[in-house]
Amino acid sequence: MPIPEAQLETWSHQGASAGSKTTYSSVKNALEDESANYADRNFNVFLQGSYGNDTNIFAESDVDVVICYEGAYYRDLEQLSAEDKAAYLAAHGETASYSYDSFKKHVEEALWESFGASVKRGTKAINILANGSRRSSDVIPAFDFRRYYRFKSDSDCGYYEGISFFTSTGKRVDNFPKLHSDNAATKHQATNGNFKLMVRIFKNMRERLVDDGVLQKGDAPSYFIEGLLYNIPAAQFTGTYSNMVYNVLKWLHDNPDRTKFVCVNERYYLLRDNDSVCWPTANGAKFIAAATKLWNEWA
Repeated sequence: MPIPEAQLETWSHQGASAGSKTTYSSVKNALEDESANYADRNFNVFLQGSYGNDTNIFAESDVDVVICYEGAYYRDLEQLSAEDKAAYLAAHGETASYSYDSFKKHVEEALWESFGASVKRGTKAINILANGSRRSSDVIPAFDFRRYYRFKSDSDCGYYEGISFFTSTGKRVDNFPKLHSDNAATKHQATNGNFKLMVRIFKNMRERLVDDGVLQKGDAPSYFIEGLLYNIPAAQFTGTYSNMVYNVLKWLHDNPDRTKFVCVNERYYLLRDNDSVCWPTANGAKFIAAATKLWNEWA
């Protein structure tokens, strides 16, 4: 039998936000402390992830925060023509005087001032352990990032704006959290406010599948579930919760070629192997199959 409507309605609810708001406020205040040494202090602090996009569920606890230095940027010129690339390089030969490593060190120092030994360096982010009512949080120090697609001059150019950060192994990761947020909001409006509800339902389906041992933690990260639902046509997000879940799963079944699915930011494909910003193809297929079986065999 399919999953009951009452269960889907419960799963559609947003997770508690009071604790995350308080946590974000405390982290933001620490990062914006006037004693923090961020060169010329040209930076911006903002939320990303589930809390930032209102798709959080009760099982999620981490608060994802970005502090982005805006006094310099990393670049991608691969989409430029040879002529435009030459024009860019002629106009921008200088090297930034404030390094990413220095910025990350200064961010870590600012967090230590407020949270002490709760601060730990992770693979991608600086982690702040939960303490009392404060939730755990991940802080990503980043630089601005520009993926240029046109350049004639600084006043006549075009680029996608994102962030760049480095992992503990020195790999640079370029991503587009604000494009993700904007596109998710547009999709939510196009589906009469149902997109984010459905994301939360499918994330709760994942939690059930993990609890049942069908999926492993990490098989279906929240970011990629959002991406999967983003590729479903808006016409499928109508009717009851049961209608919408059925429509989504049927559409995925009827459209097995997912090679052109994109992430919500629309700058990367969703399903690709050996790419740190993409969902491994087998994991995506595993989640879809498991969610379909959960729907068909609910007990």
